[in-house]
Amino acid sequence: MQYRTSNSLCRKCHRPLDFEETTALMPQLVTSQAAPDSADAALQVAAQVRDIRRARHLSQRQLAGRMQVPRTYISKIENGKAIPTLGSLERLASALGVEVRQLVRDARSRRDEEVSAILNDPFLAEIAAMLPHLDPLHRTLFFGAVRDAASGRRRIA
Repeated sequence: MQYRTSNSLCRKCHRPLDFEETTALMPQLVTSQAAPDSADAALQVAAQVRDIRRARHLSQRQLAGRMQVPRTYISKIENGKAIPTLGSLERLASALGVEVRQLVRDARSRRDEEVSAILNDPFLAEIAAMLPHLDPLHRTLFFGAVRDAASGRRRIA
């Protein structure tokens, strides 16, 4: 319950208590996809740095030593509290032994890389070419057979 103040203003936002804000419904332009803001970009960089550092079996202290920065800076980058400059990204990539583009890639580029890696296998590429021609029942049967073969069970047909 909110009590009326002596000046009739809200204690938190200092707006008049009797004022009701009405928003008119206006048509809005919907774009296909908004550009990611800096917070999203920072979180993507943070996740990439952490994943690559862990894959290389490096501690934050070891990575900081390679970059000649304090360990807390690496921690801030990995937690999304600091956004590295372009120079820092270059030094970070060099310390991790990767290219800068691997640190700033988005979900779409990661998916494209995964798809190209799968399609580089001739067997999987042949299966991928045939899948669009299967109806849902045959897809289900095929998936079940592959799952059973992978788990070592034999299906009696």
